[in-house]
Amino acid sequence: MNQPTQSSEASLHAVDYWQVIKNRYGVILLTFLLVFMTALVITYVMPKKYESKAVVQVRPKGTGTVLMPGLVNNNAAIEMGANFFPTEFEVIKAQRTLDEAIENLDLVNRWNSDPESVRATLRGIVSAQNIRGTTLIEIRVRYNDAKDAQAIAKAVSEAYRERRTMLQSQYANLAMEQLRKAVVQQEDAVQDKRKLLSQIIRQEGIIYQGDSSVFQGTRGYDEADEAESAAKAYDQLEQDKIALESQIETLLKYDGPQLMNYASGLSLPDNVIPVLLPQFQEAKRQFEAMQSSGYGERHPKMISSAKNLEAMEKDLVEAVANLRETLKAKLELSKEQLSRLEIRKKGTVDNAIKQGIANQTFVDAKNDFETAARLLEQLKMKEVSEDMQMKILDDPIIIHEEPVVSQVAFSPNVKLNLALGAVVGLIFGVGVAFLLEYLDTSVKSLEDVERYLQVPVLAVIPKDVGVLYKQSGLSPDAEAYRILRTNIEFNRKNPEDNAITVVSGGAGEGKSTTLVNLAYICAQGGYTTLMIDADLRRPRLHTFFDINNSVGLTNYLTTELMLEDVILQTPVDNLYFMPSGILPADAAGILNSRRMSELIQDVKQRFDLVLIDSPPILGVSDASVLASEVDLTMIVVQHRKLPRNMLMRVKQAVENVGGHVIGVVLNNVDVRSDSQYQYYTSYYTYYAPADSQPVPQGGGSTAAPQPAQARPSTGSAGDSKQDLY
Repeated sequence: MNQPTQSSEASLHAVDYWQVIKNRYGVILLTFLLVFMTALVITYVMPKKYESKAVVQVRPKGTGTVLMPGLVNNNAAIEMGANFFPTEFEVIKAQRTLDEAIENLDLVNRWNSDPESVRATLRGIVSAQNIRGTTLIEIRVRYNDAKDAQAIAKAVSEAYRERRTMLQSQYANLAMEQLRKAVVQQEDAVQDKRKLLSQIIRQEGIIYQGDSSVFQGTRGYDEADEAESAAKAYDQLEQDKIALESQIETLLKYDGPQLMNYASGLSLPDNVIPVLLPQFQEAKRQFEAMQSSGYGERHPKMISSAKNLEAMEKDLVEAVANLRETLKAKLELSKEQLSRLEIRKKGTVDNAIKQGIANQTFVDAKNDFETAARLLEQLKMKEVSEDMQMKILDDPIIIHEEPVVSQVAFSPNVKLNLALGAVVGLIFGVGVAFLLEYLDTSVKSLEDVERYLQVPVLAVIPKDVGVLYKQSGLSPDAEAYRILRTNIEFNRKNPEDNAITVVSGGAGEGKSTTLVNLAYICAQGGYTTLMIDADLRRPRLHTFFDINNSVGLTNYLTTELMLEDVILQTPVDNLYFMPSGILPADAAGILNSRRMSELIQDVKQRFDLVLIDSPPILGVSDASVLASEVDLTMIVVQHRKLPRNMLMRVKQAVENVGGHVIGVVLNNVDVRSDSQYQYYTSYYTYYAPADSQPVPQGGGSTAAPQPAQARPSTGSAGDSKQDLY
C-alpha cells in the first residue's frame, strides 16, 4: 500500500481513453455544439455564389483534314506538350482576354468601378481546368449574381476564342511568308548546283542520265577493279611468303623426333613424311616388343628389325631434307612473283587514283544537285499544302457547352459545411476533453489516493447517495458504508481508539452526509454511536434529523450544563446526536479547551463509537484542533474535485498537530461513467436484502446512556460490540 510517489503517470489503455470520453462527455458535447453552431452561423452569413461554366475544345493548327498525303504535320504534337494546358489557363485569365470580355459586357459602367478593379475581380472569379484525358477546358465563373456569372463565362470563352483565332492566324501568315522565302532561296541554290554539274560533265566527258552515268572513252572503273585485284593478289602472296618463311625457320630449329613430328603435320603435295613416320613408329614398337619378350640382340629377328628401322629412319631424314629444299624453292618463287605484282600494283593504283578523283567530283556534284532538287520539291509541296490549309478556316476553339444561369447557389455548401463543423467539433471536443484530463490533477482513482497520500482507501461511495435512515427499507447503497465500517474496524490499531473526526479539504465534499450514514450503519450493527456536530462555522447535522440546534456543544463548553442535557437520541436505535449549539465568535478557541478534551474522554467511555463533524481543514483551524484531540481522523475526498497537492496538504495539516489519519473515503464517485469503480459497487444491489425492513420512527430523547460497562478494554473478532456483522 505504501508506494513512493512517481513522477510520471502510467500510460492510458484503450479503456482509459473511453473512460476519459465518458467522464468529459459534457465538455465534448458543449464544444461540439459551439463549433457546430459556429459553422452554422458562418454558413448562414456567407454570401451565396453561383457558378456558370463553358466547355471548350482546343484544336492546335493542322489538326483538321490532311490535304497532302505523305506530309506529316508535327506542329500539333509540339504545341500540345506538357505545358500546353497550363499556358492556356493563363491565357484565359490574361489581361487582353479579360479586357475584351470587360469591354463586351461594359462591366466598368455596370459595376461602377475602374478597369483595374474590374480586372482584379474577374481574375478572382474566373478559373480554368482541363477535363482529364481530353482536350476540353472548363471555364468556370463563380459570382454572387447568377446572371452576371453566366454572362461573364460566355464573354470570357468568346474572348478566348477570338484571341486564339487571331494569334493562330498571325502565326500562320508569318510561317507562310517565311516558307515562300525559303522556296525562292532553294530555287537559286538548285540552279547554281545544276550549272556546276554541267561543267563537270563537259570537262570529264561523262554521259549523265538521271541517277545512272557512264564514262565515254575511258576505263576508269576497269582500272580501279584491276588495281584492287592486283592489291588482293599481292596481299595473298605476301601471306604465303610469310607462311613459308615460318615453316622453314621451324624445320631448321627442330631436330630428331620433334622435326619428324612437325614435318608430318605440314600439308604439302610432295610431303611423304606423314606416310613414312607412322610406319617407322610401328616398326619401332614391334622391335621394342620383341626386346621385351626376351629376344637377344643377336637373334635373327632382332637383327632384321634393327636394319629395317635404320633404313626407315634414313628415309625419313632424306624426306625432311627434301621437304626443306622444296620449301626454299617455293619461297624464292613467291618472292619473284611478289616483286612483279608490286610493280603492277603501283601502276594500276596511280591510274585508278586519277580516275577516282574525277569520278568523286562528279558524284559529289550530282548528289548535291539531286538533294537540293528534292528539298525544293518538298518545300513547294509544303507551300501548296499550307496555302490550301489557310484557305480552309479551321476554328481553333470549339465551344461544346454554353454557360447557363444557375438556379442553385454553388457556395456555401450547407451540407458540407455542417458536416465539417460536426466532425471538427467532435474532434475539437475530444481534444479539449483530453487536454482537460491531462491538466486535471484531482484524485481520479484509488491508486492516486494511495500513491500520493500514502493511506488506504476505506470505501468508495457512489454518487447521489442520500441519507440512509430516511430511505424506505435497506438501501443497496448502505453496503458501501458497511465496507467503510469494516475497514475502520480493521485499520484502527487500538480498539480503544473510538473517537473519530471526519474532515475534508474543502466545503461540499460530502463530509457530513458520510458521517451521518456511517453513524446510522454503525448503530444498526449494534454500536452505541454518538454524533457530535463540531462544525461551529456551518453546522448541518441537525438538518438531517430535523432537530433544534439552539442547545448543544457550545452550550456545554461555555456553561455548566450536564452532558445529558445536550445529547439527544435520534429516531434510530443506538444513535445519539449532540448539536452544535449557538455559533460562537471564536470557534477555534472554544474547541481548543480543557473542557472539550474532557468531553471527548467522557463520551469515549459512554459510547462505542464517537463521530465528530468538523469544518474544512484547509479553510479554518477548527478541524486541526479536533484532529489533535481525537484518536483517529478520517478524510473525505470528493472524486475529481481537489488537486492532489491540496489533498496532501490536508494530510499534512492533520499530522502536523499530532493527529493520525486512519484512511480516506472516496466520495461521490460516478460509477456509471467511471467503470473502474463498478467492481467496488456492483455487488451492493446483488447482496442487498430481498425484503427490506422498515426504519423505526420516533421522537428524540434527551437521555444519554451511561458509560458502557460491558465494553471490553480490548477488542476481539468474536466480540459482538466490536464485530461489524
